[in-house]
Amino acid sequence: MSWIYLFLAGLLEIIWASFMKQSAGFTRLVPSLITAVALIDSFVLLALAMRTLPLGTAYTVWTGIGAVGAFLVGIWIFGEPVNAARLIAAGLIVAGLLLMKLSSR
Repeated sequence: MSWIYLFLAGLLEIIWASFMKQSAGFTRLVPSLITAVALIDSFVLLALAMRTLPLGTAYTVWTGIGAVGAFLVGIWIFGEPVNAARLIAAGLIVAGLLLMKLSSR
């Protein structure tokens, strides 16, 4: 169950980061509220996952899901540039996440 909590926490991290961008520095109410709710929920799920997962594993996977997810949202929704170096960097993060998962009990 901890891995499910952690995965959901990572998805919520993508959501809060995306809506933070849309909040325009917290000057827009609805995106700001979505940011706050998703952030709190993400932290709660991360804390639940950390009940049984090691700190280093849980935090690394949480931030990795958020980083790669935000990268993809940036490309798909915000039209951010795509180039080989950025794709390789994201691929290395994913490889690190997989290795972290495989090396955990």
